[in-house]
Amino acid sequence: MRKAIFIPIFVLSVVVAWFIWVNAPEFFKQSGPLLVVGLTCLFLVFIFSVERFIVLWRAGGRGSVAAFVRKLKGSLEAGRVEEAVEYCKRQGGSLANVIGAGLTRYHAVAGVAEDPAAALGETRRALHEANSLESPLLERNLTALSTLASIATLIGLLGTVVGMIRAFLGMAHAGAPDATQLARGISEALVSTALGLTTAIIGTVLYNYFTTRVDGFNTQTAETAYEVLQLLENRKGA
Repeated sequence: MRKAIFIPIFVLSVVVAWFIWVNAPEFFKQSGPLLVVGLTCLFLVFIFSVERFIVLWRAGGRGSVAAFVRKLKGSLEAGRVEEAVEYCKRQGGSLANVIGAGLTRYHAVAGVAEDPAAALGETRRALHEANSLESPLLERNLTALSTLASIATLIGLLGTVVGMIRAFLGMAHAGAPDATQLARGISEALVSTALGLTTAIIGTVLYNYFTTRVDGFNTQTAETAYEVLQLLENRKGA
């Protein structure tokens, strides 16, 4: 997410969290301003997750990836490189962008390169460069999501500790111990813990899900690139 977009979203998340805290029941207000920080983390986790869902959905392209790979292989086996490049342009997405970059380079140098190995080397280099550009786009904001999950837990624990300190201080000033008042103070403090743990659980689950999806994209890209290079090599050797 670009900085120009992130800053307004962050400010809006803080404002919404503060508004919820101010208008929340008294029981939740007693958790203190740290509840605003916890809610902000929760909102950011949802925002980053929605952004990643959209990006990874678009990374698959416009149609079935499996059908695209079958058409791509069929065109290359028949020696129709231009048709394969056109398939990549129509499909779009991370896989098609990487393979399309390699095939475009191959088509440009295959006719002028005296050594077939040189054309394949240029194609391999183009595939590697395109993958180096696509992979960071898929992984963007995953570190932020993981960090938010970790921070949310610590903020929840901090809110609990602060709340319990406040509860015991109130007991000390009141004089005689009041078990009911102490229990109420502790339960109010645990609201921050519940919010922090909820945010951490959601963030961790989504981070692992997105990481698995990205690893799957990278693996599929590497396998398809290898198969494309093999088909081009066999075509040259034919």
